[in-house]
Amino acid sequence: MKDIITLAVESSCDETSVAILKNGREVLSNIINTQVDLHKKFGGVVPEVASRKHIENIDVVLQEALDKANITLNDVDHIAVTYGPGLVGALLVGLSHAKALAFTLNKPLVGVNHIEGHVSANYIEHKDLKPPFITLIVSGGHTHLVEVKDYGEYEILGRTRDDASGEAFDKIARSMGLGYPGGPIVDRLAKEGNKNAIDFPRAYLDEGYDFSFSGLKSAVLNYLNAKKMKNEEIVVEDVCASFQEAVVEVLSKKAIKAAKEKGYNTITLAGGVACNSALRDKLTELGKQNNIDIKYPSPVLCTDNAAMIGCAGYYSYINGRRDDMSLNAVPNLRIGQK
Repeated sequence: MKDIITLAVESSCDETSVAILKNGREVLSNIINTQVDLHKKFGGVVPEVASRKHIENIDVVLQEALDKANITLNDVDHIAVTYGPGLVGALLVGLSHAKALAFTLNKPLVGVNHIEGHVSANYIEHKDLKPPFITLIVSGGHTHLVEVKDYGEYEILGRTRDDASGEAFDKIARSMGLGYPGGPIVDRLAKEGNKNAIDFPRAYLDEGYDFSFSGLKSAVLNYLNAKKMKNEEIVVEDVCASFQEAVVEVLSKKAIKAAKEKGYNTITLAGGVACNSALRDKLTELGKQNNIDIKYPSPVLCTDNAAMIGCAGYYSYINGRRDDMSLNAVPNLRIGQK
C-alpha cells in the first residue's frame, strides 16, 4: 500500500505552522513560527498584527517544512488546512496559501476543524489510540467535553457557558500583572503556593457536562480588589495555586463523570491548557482511582501546530472528504460541523 503524504497548514491564531506527515501519524516535519513575544506587549493577540505576520512567515515556514522532511511539493498527496475556528484574518492567510498550492499542484484540498486537530494530536503521540473515547479540549478559546465515536465523528457532551478555561487563566494573570500568556505563568507560580489557601468557588452547574468559569474569575478578581483596598499583602503564589485547583478540579471531575456514565475507559486531553501540570496530575490521579486510562500529548503538540491538522486531515482524506476552491474561513466553526 502506497504511503500517503500530507502537507498541513495552520494559521488560526498567532502560530504560523506547516507540517509534513506520512500516513497520518508519522511526523516528517512540524515547523512552528510563534508570535508570542510579539503580542506580549499588548497583553494578548492583536488580530491585524497576527495576520500580517502570517503573510510574512508562511513561505519561509513552508520551505523549511519541505526541507526538513526531505521532500518536494510533487511528493505531496493532499493539502490539509485549518478553516476554523479562529481569527478570520489569520485563517484566511493559511487557507488562501493552501488553496493556491492545491490549485497549482492539482492536489486534493481538505479543510480541517482546528478543534478536531487538537483531538487528533493524541493519535500522533499515542500510536495505539483509536476511537471511541472521551476527550477534554481545553484552550484559550475552547473548553469542550466530547465523545469521540470514530475518526471525524463527534458528539459534544458539554462546553463552557461563558469563559474558556484558558481565557480565565490569562485574565487572572493579567489582573496580577504576571504577563502573557497567563497559563504557563500561573502553572509555574502555583507550584510554589498553597492550593488550599483560598476557598474559591467551583461551578458544577446541573447534572450535565457544561462548564462555567465566569463566577470563579469574578471571585478571584473580587478577592484581589478587596486585598488591595485594605492594603493587605497578596500572596500571588497562593492565589495562582488556589485558582488553578478550582479550575482543574471541575475539569477533571466532569471528564471522569462523562467517561463513567458513557462507559469509556480512556480520556484524552487536548488543547493548550493540556500542558498544565496540575490538570495532568489531577486527571491521572482520578483516572487511576476509577480504572480510566488518561492520555495527553507532549507540549509541542498541545499548542497550535500543523502536525495535528495534518493528522485530522489524513483521516478526513481517506474517508473521502474533498473541498473545492470555494472553501472559506469559518471563525466560529464547531467540532462536528462540516
